[in-house]
Amino acid sequence: MPIPGSSSTTMGTEGPEESDKNSEPLIPGLPEEIAELCLLFLPYPYQALARSVSSSWKRTITDASFLIYKTALSLSLPYIFILAFQESTASIQWQSLDPRSRRWFVLPPMPCPIAACQSGIACASLPRQGKLFVLGGNGLRSGAETATHTTFVYATSTNQWSVTSPMPFKRSFFAAGSIKGKIVAVGESGPSTTDQIAAADCYDPESDTWTEVATLGMRLVRYDSAVVENRMYVTEGWTWPFRYSPRGGVYDPDENRWRMMSKGMREGWSGLSVVLGGRLFVIPEYGDCPMKVYVPDDDTWRYVGGEKLPREAMKRPFAVNGVEGRIYVVSRGLHVAVGKVFEGNNKKWEFRVEWEVMAAPETFNGFSPLNCQVLYG
Repeated sequence: MPIPGSSSTTMGTEGPEESDKNSEPLIPGLPEEIAELCLLFLPYPYQALARSVSSSWKRTITDASFLIYKTALSLSLPYIFILAFQESTASIQWQSLDPRSRRWFVLPPMPCPIAACQSGIACASLPRQGKLFVLGGNGLRSGAETATHTTFVYATSTNQWSVTSPMPFKRSFFAAGSIKGKIVAVGESGPSTTDQIAAADCYDPESDTWTEVATLGMRLVRYDSAVVENRMYVTEGWTWPFRYSPRGGVYDPDENRWRMMSKGMREGWSGLSVVLGGRLFVIPEYGDCPMKVYVPDDDTWRYVGGEKLPREAMKRPFAVNGVEGRIYVVSRGLHVAVGKVFEGNNKKWEFRVEWEVMAAPETFNGFSPLNCQVLYG
């Protein structure tokens, strides 16, 4: 039976000349349906390399339905994407890790329009679509640091970056997240830290347009965020000298409005946030405290049972993300701690975690993680 979206199902829409041009077999000697299935099994990032084999391979792999059916057949697998700062060159680069084979891949450089885009960048992703969004950040222009409004998009299907419509405002050190297939950016940096405002905008990848949404209504010292059940939670977290309770807001895209974050949630948000299975977890950056999970019914945080993050092997700074019951914590040197989260088997622990560290190559010793995303490829 032909695979949906295959060339055999689309040939009827082409003209005679185009049909003859596309009659080249994918793999000589194999039926087209089997050849297409072989291409669907190509793992990331080899689909991009395979496009250069022949015009028929390129046509099939770049077809919009290719990723859809790869996902539908459960052939797309999660990969870890890490934005890393290299101390020796004072530059940034994206690295990708296959957590199954533990192989690393270097992504092409971002198409930064100015000398460098190194600090204050916000990242978001559409994991199942294999798309990574890099927004704003500070760059150097004429020797001075300035905020940018650029939007870069990376696609696992092509292993390429593209430049899309810029944000309405120049931003650095702000929050971004994906909600219902769209990207929401919150906060804006002006020429000085006192000019931070709470503007919020939404990007639609389908139409390549930005739309202004409800403003946060408060100016935060810094931004940490998470998207849980299609709502975006933004908080400034605790800041030294811990005299004031942190503030935070919750954005509901259906109502296009913000509301104040609950007291228990914002006061217990004391670390790096990660969402797994619709639940919000926090990994403390300091001390030896265990991971916590937020309990919305009680507006409280509870400790997660099992093992603590192996801090002897993991040194700050950290970047974190998670998918399919696993939490990925990236540390200095790009070592990755993988935490398998299980439901607790007693009344004391709702969840428990077991950690395993994947050591990075020694050549990564000079790298520090700035951001971590998980994409399917």
